Amino acid sequence: MAEAGSWVVVGLDNGGTSNNATVLDASGRFLVDRLVETPSRVREGPEVAVEELLLALDNVLELTGTPRSTVRAVGLDTPGPASADGVISSRGATNFVDPAWSGFDFRGALEARLGLPVVYNNDGNAAALYTHHVRFGPEAWQHSSVSAIVGTGLGGGIVQSGHVVKGAAGMAGELGHVHIPLQGLLEDDQPLPVCNCGFVGDAESVASLTGIEKNLLPYWLTRFPDHELHEARATGKAAKLLRGYAENGDPLALKVFEQQAMAIGRLFTIAANFTDPDAYFLGGGVVEAAPQFRQWFLDRVREHTLLREEQRRVATVTLVEDLDMAGARGAALAALTEIVGH
Repeated sequence: MAEAGSWVVVGLDNGGTSNNATVLDASGRFLVDRLVETPSRVREGPEVAVEELLLALDNVLELTGTPRSTVRAVGLDTPGPASADGVISSRGATNFVDPAWSGFDFRGALEARLGLPVVYNNDGNAAALYTHHVRFGPEAWQHSSVSAIVGTGLGGGIVQSGHVVKGAAGMAGELGHVHIPLQGLLEDDQPLPVCNCGFVGDAESVASLTGIEKNLLPYWLTRFPDHELHEARATGKAAKLLRGYAENGDPLALKVFEQQAMAIGRLFTIAANFTDPDAYFLGGGVVEAAPQFRQWFLDRVREHTLLREEQRRVATVTLVEDLDMAGARGAALAALTEIVGH
């Protein structure tokens, strides 16, 4: 590893509303210890979004007193689906609604504007990579992990021997679109959950904010006809309010999150049988919840993650570290790895 002050890489985490940026020096030390956010403006189309990323980069360099001339590469992560090279899916994506995003080469466009190498990962992979390295430290290259990040959708990532598994088309680790068994998860009269991608009964159709809004909450409100969330649902705010109710022990909210925890546990059970990782990481809004509810949810996920005794002795199911910064930091780590060639 080079000396700390000789050069840096910048990590840019592009989101639906904000960009988060960080700087990582050649020795592997982050120069930012908090969120450094600027608007992403992705809903205004690719040209605007690329310019906003340039502003995010210059802002974090100014904040850390880092000359732009010392930047050797940039790591970029965005929501998916996108190819391994950072080309947004031709079918579009939840955060990229402007028609100009369809098939847009996000990585290539940023690289052309910067005149620097840009290393791309989707946001789930970037967060998974950072979490993996935090957990295992210098031994990260000897371990494997699977991460599930619950947000508007269900992101994820698979890390093997310290490297993100991207797949032939760049869409490996899209754990949200893995089909899970629904028997025993749904109530007898509960409709089959449908994902925005068109799949019926994938993990994201249950374990995501969209899954709550479209599938879980409408059903459970029929079982609690006098619940005050009926009024909030009419204004489109009920799903986002649900976690606060769960933190206070509300029976309806706990029913919803029990189903989400079961879905994630079943997803991890599937992962146990095809990759058998050292660690299963859970991230998303639940990580930022009140400690008592956070622990309750993690315990439910563990309960429904069915591991063999041999696996239980060596694997752990735990929470993502530094979730709000994980994307930018993972993107930076990917860029650093590209340079030093680990």
